[in-house]
Amino acid sequence: MAIQEEKTKNIIDSVMYSYSTAANIHEEENRILRETVSRLREEVERFKATPLMVCEVRDLIGKNAIIKIPNGNQFLVNISNECEKLRSGDLILVEQKNLTIIKKVPIARRFNVEKFVIVEKPKVSWEEIGGLNHQVREIKEVVELPLKNPELFKKIGISPPKGILLYGEPGTGKTLLAKAVAASTNSTFIEVVGSELVQKFIGEGAKLVKEIFELARRKSPSVVFIDELDALAAKRMEVGTSGEREVNRTFMQLLAEIDGFKPLDNVKIIGATNRKDILDPAIIRPGRLDRLIEIPIPTKEARIEIFKIHTKSMSLDKSVDIAHINGETEGLSGAEIRAICTEAGYFAIRDNRTQVTKSDFLKGIERVRQEEKDSDYKGIFG
Repeated sequence: MAIQEEKTKNIIDSVMYSYSTAANIHEEENRILRETVSRLREEVERFKATPLMVCEVRDLIGKNAIIKIPNGNQFLVNISNECEKLRSGDLILVEQKNLTIIKKVPIARRFNVEKFVIVEKPKVSWEEIGGLNHQVREIKEVVELPLKNPELFKKIGISPPKGILLYGEPGTGKTLLAKAVAASTNSTFIEVVGSELVQKFIGEGAKLVKEIFELARRKSPSVVFIDELDALAAKRMEVGTSGEREVNRTFMQLLAEIDGFKPLDNVKIIGATNRKDILDPAIIRPGRLDRLIEIPIPTKEARIEIFKIHTKSMSLDKSVDIAHINGETEGLSGAEIRAICTEAGYFAIRDNRTQVTKSDFLKGIERVRQEEKDSDYKGIFG
């Protein structure tokens, strides 16, 4: 009997253990299902939530604020207690039904400045620029010296220039010069194309300009390089379309930032253009872009310097005579000389050679000149 009772007890314990284990498994599965359902409900609620509208604070009146909504209308609205301190000009998120201000948009993301500019710390040295000794000296005097030795200007009793204009044919090294001076002064290089500053809606271009200069002040010392300046700063006309008037508004904001109430501190402006003749006199007057520096097509001696810079790391055959090759590049820019060196390298690679010959360079010159003719042809008849 004792043995039978012991067996019965073991069977009962085994069954109870199985039931307990199954119950625990089911309870764990139920917990996971409840959490999954809860997350799905939260996700559905987020999908149903009313989107917030982006507006701008125009003025503050006590605990209320006057805001401007995207269509241009203005309203006096309440400010949520959870919203941080606001000021005029801030970008905010509001509830669509009653326009209550919910939160402030961080200034760094206000107009997504990073979308329109390139911010970097260049590593271009002055040794990488050839044939522009006079221009380099002028840029060092106007941009590099005030950033490196501002006390010198205080002792003399003069204010350093705020900016310079680099003008000349395409491919002559304007961007390279701007990056080199930013690198030599360990400055933040902020590059923006003039056409990018012209926005679709009224006032957005001017605000973008303001944001770029605020970014430059925060990251100072910095160099703001505006390429294709003529797209923004062309001569203004008395009568024009609404688009031209918006360009003028953006241009006037640029003038105000360069020569306005707020000091530029350690921010220098470098403009670049291929069409100096169409620039508005307001941008190139003293006090704004003080120094106008022409970047010409390189001379014979300058082209030799450029060739030496671009071929110093190339494996050259003994037949390569830089002086002879240089004679075939009359009228070409620095960028085209660099392209010639690249093409010469490609010709060597195609023939499975490890050295670049004189013939490769001559083929490279022929190819670059042919591409130049094709682009001119397309420009006239395309």
